[in-house]
This record gives sequence, C-alpha cells and structure tokens, in this order.
Amino acid sequence: MNPLRPLATAALVALLLTSLVLPNAHAVTIEWVTVGDPGNTADTTGVPNPAGAVADSFRIMKFEFTNSQYTEFLNAVDPSGTNPNSVYSTNMGSDARGGISFTSGATNGSKYAVKTNMGDKPVNHVSWFDAARVANWLQNGQGSGSTETGAYTLNGATTGNAPAVNSGASYFLPTEDQWYKAAYYKGGGTNAGYWDYATQSDTAPTAVTADSTGIGSAGSTGNFANFNATADWNSQDGNVTTVGSNGGASAYGAFDMSGNVWEWNDLTGAAGSSRGLRGGYWSENGAFHLSSSSRFTYAPSFLDDFDGVGFRLASPVPVPEPSTWVMGLAGIACGGWQMYRRRRAR
Repeated sequence: MNPLRPLATAALVALLLTSLVLPNAHAVTIEWVTVGDPGNTADTTGVPNPAGAVADSFRIMKFEFTNSQYTEFLNAVDPSGTNPNSVYSTNMGSDARGGISFTSGATNGSKYAVKTNMGDKPVNHVSWFDAARVANWLQNGQGSGSTETGAYTLNGATTGNAPAVNSGASYFLPTEDQWYKAAYYKGGGTNAGYWDYATQSDTAPTAVTADSTGIGSAGSTGNFANFNATADWNSQDGNVTTVGSNGGASAYGAFDMSGNVWEWNDLTGAAGSSRGLRGGYWSENGAFHLSSSSRFTYAPSFLDDFDGVGFRLASPVPVPEPSTWVMGLAGIACGGWQMYRRRRAR
C-alpha cells in the first residue's frame, strides 16, 4: 500500500477542523495549487531516474512557508519562549538573512516577532523536524494543537530517523516525486513531459535583483529565479526575496521552486535516516542546482543553521465544500419526506 495515500475521511475531517479560526489566535492561511494529471509518466532524464510519477492528484503550497507564518506557529506552540523541541533556531535572529527575532521579556504569545521587511520572505534555518512539526500543528487545528502527533509521530524527537507520514495526514512534506512533478511537469495530460527548470523552461533562468525591501525584480512572470547572490538588499550580498516575486511559476502555478531556498521533501514518505532537498537557493553559483538534475539528501536534523533551507507543504485535494454536501443531503432528506407524505396520504 502506498504510505502517502491518505484515508479520505480522516484527512477531510482534519482539513475542516483546521479551517476554523481559533479564538485569541491568528490563523495561518495557506494558498494551494492543485497538481492534477494523476497517473502521469515519470521523467527519465533527471535525478533520480525515474522521477515525478504520481498516482493521485494532490495540492502543494503556492509559495514557500514564510517568516510570518512560522512566527504565528512559534507564538502559538511556544507562548512562554521555552523553545520546546528546538522549533526556533537562534540563527533566525542573529543571521541578517534570518527573519524572526526573539525577545524573552515580551508578553507571552508575542515573544517571537518578524524582522523588518522579512515577513513575506521564506523561513530558513529550519530542519525537517521543524517542518514536520508545522504539519502536525496544522493537522491539529493550529492554536494550542500538538506538534508531536498527527501527520507525523514525533514524540519529542529532534534527531535520528524521520518517521513515516501517517495515514490520513492532511498536511505533510511532499514526497520527492510529488515535489518533482509540481516543479517540472508540463501538465495537461499524463504524458506531457518535463521541463528542466521549474520556470517552465529548458533554458536556465536569469538571476533576479531586488529592491530595498527584498522584492524580486521579475514580478510574477518570466524565466527568472533568485540565485547567484544577485538579490542584494538589507546590506547583504544576495538574500532571500519575497515569495512569488521572482517570476517563473511552474506549470501548476507554484512559485520559487527554482531558487530562493532549498526545500525539504519526504523522499518516499517511509521512515528513514535521510530526507531530501531540491530547488537550489539564493546563493547558487550557476543554475544547475535549480534544475531537475540536482538533489541532495541529508539527515532530517541537519541544516537548521543554514540560511538557504526552507519548505512548503502538500495536502490531499479536498472534496466539494461542506455546503454542497449539506444541500445534497437536505435534498435527499426532503425528497424522502415528500415520498413519505405521499404514501401516508394514499
């Protein structure tokens, strides 16, 4: 059985629960794009070979998880600032390219704050375990929801093997095949082929520059990406840039899957000592590591001190909105009542 095929009922219930706005909390909202064309053929030209074949449709975050979103997560799961399970790296505060500061004397629930102009930049200095805890927190309704169970059974682990994703997960790190397909597949059928870069191009993208607040120079179109350390701002020689501002969305509409920050993936979704990184980052010297031919594997605890690693999550495709179900059920019930009345009247 495919360990990443969610149990539909459990996943959908969890998605409904996480759509509720909790009192005294700022809900993290996520924009998704749907990766369709289920049962697509694999790519035999990239790395690994083959790669990218996915049996089912799924959703993936349109943008990388941002500092603003991660700050909401931190203040919710660690209101007193004790940093359970090392979900906050001090490098986020001390590194000029990190985006989140910590103030021990601040009010509980407000100890973590987004740095100036960094809210819409991708969070970095995160390990795979950090990303998995975000998935658990979202699965459990945000707010005071657990970071230790749900999508992944972590139970305090910050080192060692990564666990397999649990059946019924409604938020999870994409498998390498899912990530690869969302980035490089051309879409529009099950045998459409693959691009070399996630900017819908076989030609290496042009490196972006940035304005004084870190917005990439390419807007939302074109074969551009944040690499080669050309996005100079905040007195840095190259830096992370505003998500979605670097041009070149994938065929499914996901931005920055080439460049900005490396992104964690779950490899096959099974338990193991390694997890994957794909997509390249802001300081790559040349475009190769942005391409479908580049990937790395690391221990899931690794690289939380590195300003070039972030993540985006995946999710099952939801069924029609609950209102549709309710109307349908109401129609069935009404029809049944009318039949009952007619029978009684005979």
